[in-house]
Amino acid sequence: MDDSTFWWLIAGGAVAIELLTGTFYLLMVAIGLAAGAVAAHLGAGIATQLVAAAAIGSGAVAAWHLRRGGVPPAPASGNRDVNLDVGEMVQVERWEPDGTARVKYRGAQWTVTSATGQPEGTGAHLVREVVGSRLIVEKV
Repeated sequence: MDDSTFWWLIAGGAVAIELLTGTFYLLMVAIGLAAGAVAAHLGAGIATQLVAAAAIGSGAVAAWHLRRGGVPPAPASGNRDVNLDVGEMVQVERWEPDGTARVKYRGAQWTVTSATGQPEGTGAHLVREVVGSRLIVEKV
């Protein structure tokens, strides 16, 4: 088996694992492995292939980390990328004495609480977070 075939198989495996896990950094590593394959196609020795794969892969990981600013993503309960309910509007008709309200949302009754901890009046509210089956809302 050619060196380039080996590199492409490993890069394809890294992409497949990335698709299963959602770890975007693994895609950056796959770019480095592809660089090793390109070096093999150009006739470079194994040492040069390894250096190319390591340099490009680690450079891509570092660049992605810097692009993200090193900030971890928001928790899933309040992250619109994970939970599509975040950012949606609900209508609060009345608040209960315990600080909760019942709203109809997506064809079902949901319990809502205010993000501030205190009822903020009736009307349109924005979903800020979903905790279990409870919507945390904020007055618009």
